[in-house]
This record gives sequence, structure tokens and C-alpha cells, in this order.
Amino acid sequence: MLFHGGRHAVTRVRVVERFGEPPAIALVECWLETGRTHQIRVHMAHIGHGLVGDPTYGGRRKPAAKALGETAARAVIDFPHQALHAATLGFTHPVTGEELQFTSDLPEDFAELLACLRQ
Repeated sequence: MLFHGGRHAVTRVRVVERFGEPPAIALVECWLETGRTHQIRVHMAHIGHGLVGDPTYGGRRKPAAKALGETAARAVIDFPHQALHAATLGFTHPVTGEELQFTSDLPEDFAELLACLRQ
């Protein structure tokens, strides 16, 4: 995506799981080809899908209790931070040229939110 006056940034997005009937929220995977500040947050907001818990780019849209159920909708509204997790980070070391990769498990509160959405 290229924003007027912005720097070139590319984010690839794949829907992993949809929640609600009709779908009201989704779990997505993002692959960054560039590494710009707030890149995922800005790109997702730009296509109308702000992140859960993002006070800056998330928008003011509330999840539909009819679609998700009251408990799941409340869990989304009450989620205390951005629902954004870097499961894998990789880069080429600038000095050695070595390819480095790091992984991290999903935080407990994020896993609990997903469990609630799956019910």
C-alpha cells in the first residue's frame, strides 16, 4: 500500500479464522515485507479492519453482540491492549549476515480472548 505522502510499505494478510454469524471479527496473519512504524495497525485500519484494543487506529466500531454473543462481545470491548502479537520475527543480522528468527507463544490474555470468541 502507498499512502499519499507516505513511505512505501507492504503487508500481506491472510484470514485464519472468522468469528460470529455473520462474521464480525477475524483472526488474521500478517507478513511484513517492509518494517514501518505502526505498519500493521495503519494498513488494517485503512482497509476498514482496525485491531481489537487499538485506541489510535482501531476505530470506534463496537462488536455486534448479535453476531458474537454477549460474552464474546464484552470480552472484545474489555480487551486491555492491542490484539497484536508477533509470533515470529526474523531478520538478517546487519554485521554477520546471519539469518535470525525468534518465536513467541501467544500471551495468555490473547489466548483467552480467542477461546471466548470460539465458544
